[in-house]
Parts: sequence; C-alpha cells; structure tokens
Amino acid sequence: MRKFGLHFGLILACVVVLLPPLWALRTSLVPESMSYSTEIFPAFTLDNYAGLFAKNRFGTFYVNSLIVALGSVLVALPFAACTGYAFARFRTGGRFARFVVLATQMLPPVALVLPAFALLRGAGLTNSLPGLILVYSALNLPFLTWILMGFFEGVPADMEGAAMTDGATAWGAFWRIVIPVSLPGLAAAGVLGFILSWNEFLFALVLSGPQTATIPVSLAALQTSNGVQIAKVSAGVVLAILPLVIASRFIQRFIIQGLTFGGVK
Repeated sequence: MRKFGLHFGLILACVVVLLPPLWALRTSLVPESMSYSTEIFPAFTLDNYAGLFAKNRFGTFYVNSLIVALGSVLVALPFAACTGYAFARFRTGGRFARFVVLATQMLPPVALVLPAFALLRGAGLTNSLPGLILVYSALNLPFLTWILMGFFEGVPADMEGAAMTDGATAWGAFWRIVIPVSLPGLAAAGVLGFILSWNEFLFALVLSGPQTATIPVSLAALQTSNGVQIAKVSAGVVLAILPLVIASRFIQRFIIQGLTFGGVK
C-alpha cells in the first residue's frame, strides 16, 4: 500500500510537470483557429513552425541566443573557477567577501538593468551581442562562483599538497590536479549558466535591438493587436526548450555527478 501511494504520488508529480510542455507541443501542431479547441488533436499542421522562420526571423533570434548563452558561459566560467577556488582553498576575503558575492545575486534584475544600459551606452555596446555577453557574464559570475566553491571544497587538499611536493606551483596544482578532478562540476555549472542566459528576458529586452534580439524577446513580440498568436508562441516555446532538452539528455550524467560531488564535504 505504501509503494502504491509512493508510485501514485510520483506519477501525479510527473503529470503536473509534463502537462504544460505537452500542451504546448500539441498547440504548436494545430492551426491557430483550433488552438483553444477542447479536442486533444483536432488537426495537424507545421505552418506555425514554418511561419516563425519565414515571417518572424526566428532563425536569426535562435542564433543570437546560442551565441549569447555560449559566449557568456565561456567568459564567466574561468573567472568563476578562479574565484571559487580562492574562496574554497585560501578563504580569500573571509566570510564578508562570500556574503558580498552572494548579495549581488540577490539584487532584483530591475535594479541593475538601467545601470547596465548606461554602461553599455557609454561603451557603444548597446544593441550588440558582445554587450549582452558581457552583461550575462557579470550576472552569472556570482552564481557560478558559489556553485564551484562547493565543488572545490570537496576536492581533498592532500592531492594539491602531493603535487606541490613533487615541484608543482600553486597554479600548476590548480590547473593539472583540481581542474581535471572538478570537470563534472564545471560541466554542471556551465550548463546551469547556459540555461540562465538562454531564458533571460528583461536585460535582452532593454539592451538588444531588432537585429540582436534573443528568443524570449522574439516570443514576446508575437503579441499583436489581434491578441496573442498562441499557436505560434507554442511553436516558439517548443523550439526554445529543444536545445535544453537535448543538452540535458547528453550531459545528464555530468550534471548529477557534479551536483552530488558538490554536496560532499
């Protein structure tokens, strides 16, 4: 009876989690006029997907999101690794420095978007992908630093001590010993940083232009004077989550290994 209740609860939780994306997939494959139909699958069409790429330049926004998300991770991850290692191993700045890094992550985005706009405008980087990459890197840096700090605290200090006894410098021990051991954690942090940048909306809305908009901004633009084109929005949502689903499938092992590794002290 206990197992039955447990399985029923798990199935119910899965239904609650999967129902919204399944509804979006169903709506993306039916005509706009039937998107609110009570029938489960009244008709089948790919016009919503074709319309996104032919009329709404979804391909351009897709590439913009990929460039910005990957670029921000590549910029932020090395800095986060060095900062997290300094906090974990050398206690740099003490608890106050850790609190300051964490506090920056607690600030609401709306309090940061206008200063970021002023800085990018002064540097001539508004409406540009490099500007978005720099902003997303700065936004993700505290979060990635905290994640990697937990991973590095789980790496035995004796491994670095043995390497330094054999003649390695502190940087050499970090690069040749700590980084290879922490690859699952780095992969998990990179994926989480990619997801944060891929889904971000407010900064992309304010700092991007018609040629540099990302997917969340392009989806918001589908609201017209005739209302929300819910079938097209659903098709865009399906396309938006597709890279995340594929990436999660292939790197699931690294994410689980990395997160559990960071939890062991």
